[in-house]
Amino acid sequence: MVKRLPDLDPEETDITEIEFKEPLHATESMARRIALQVLYEADIAGHFPGLVMARVLDERQPEQPIAIRVRELVEGVFNHYPDMDPLIAKYAPEFPLDQIAVIDRNILRIAIFEFAIDTRTPVGAAIDEAVELSKVFGADGSASFTNGVLGAIAANPSDYEALRGPKAGTASESES
Repeated sequence: MVKRLPDLDPEETDITEIEFKEPLHATESMARRIALQVLYEADIAGHFPGLVMARVLDERQPEQPIAIRVRELVEGVFNHYPDMDPLIAKYAPEFPLDQIAVIDRNILRIAIFEFAIDTRTPVGAAIDEAVELSKVFGADGSASFTNGVLGAIAANPSDYEALRGPKAGTASESES
């Protein structure tokens, strides 16, 4: 049986209206879904994420806390994906990064950003949310793949702790 993937044409589909089996965890879950839509379009079409994000936020008009978190996720993933992608490649060696489905690649990036760089989201919560996104938007096997890669990364904190740089607005950064 072939699973039909949701049509993610950003011009025609509002990713926030696709129903999950479980209720959303409000702000964070909705922000992840919108950020995923932005990152997917930016990745697949080569559009600049900031412009895509501005358009999507203007169209969707989410509540302010959601919009703020979308910006944090999109900017965080965009600024750190060159550092995160080698980590994905290390823990998914059977799949060259450019052969991982665009949706799966961006789900992995969001989760890694959340637990490894931003650190406000507990590891387990970030992985659970990524798996749920994979179940809805990924192909057959995406959820298992996502869970396996993120679980392996999470089990090796020494591999991802180096991704954390100084936080924006810290004294050391503002004194430079």
